[in-house]
Amino acid sequence: MKNKSYIVVGFVILVFGIIFIPKIIDRVKSGTVVDMDRHAIGEKKLEADDLLKMGKVPGFEFVDQHGNTITNEDYKGKVYVVEFFFTTCPTICPVMTGNMVKIQNKFKRNEDFAVASFSINPEHDTPEVLLAYAKEYGITSPNWHLLTGDMEQVYELSNTGFNLYAGQNANVNGGFEHSGLFALIDRNGFIRSRADNFGNPIVYYDGTTDEGVKMIEQDIATLLNK
Repeated sequence: MKNKSYIVVGFVILVFGIIFIPKIIDRVKSGTVVDMDRHAIGEKKLEADDLLKMGKVPGFEFVDQHGNTITNEDYKGKVYVVEFFFTTCPTICPVMTGNMVKIQNKFKRNEDFAVASFSINPEHDTPEVLLAYAKEYGITSPNWHLLTGDMEQVYELSNTGFNLYAGQNANVNGGFEHSGLFALIDRNGFIRSRADNFGNPIVYYDGTTDEGVKMIEQDIATLLNK
């Protein structure tokens, strides 16, 4: 009797494998499974407590486009977004800046929202160059600081402080490489993130896509309303 039961169970498993596993594999190969999961995350309405609290932003001190010294203490009590860029970037920076301007405009009436854009080519990106860049792209918020300073300190902040890669590479357009991701920081200086459907942190937001912008806008609003 037991042998018959084992045969039936084995037959069911075999049929399931023949019918369904190839379909699952096709969905994984096509990206359907991943894409659906990503959209499900993006559609969630989150509370502030739902956002994971990652490490704290390390201290920093740089000079902005107006020649003012700006430190992490200037962002205390504000919800802000961090990015790394350079003004002569021919690839993703114009897209990132355009998307950050959209975020700026969405929260322009909220004095508790800010942006910190760190140049990874500070030798070229002087305050004067950064100010011209700000005017070109419509950066008008008094809380959006384009920051320049010591290159080693910028790279230490990017690569170690945020674990966002930045570096020089003569073999790529523009001579520098960096991440296209935005980091979201809460009022207490902690990096905040969403979690995927398995509870793993999605630490940063894609600054080059409409979906990434939509997600970070939702989470900025959530933190501002806390």
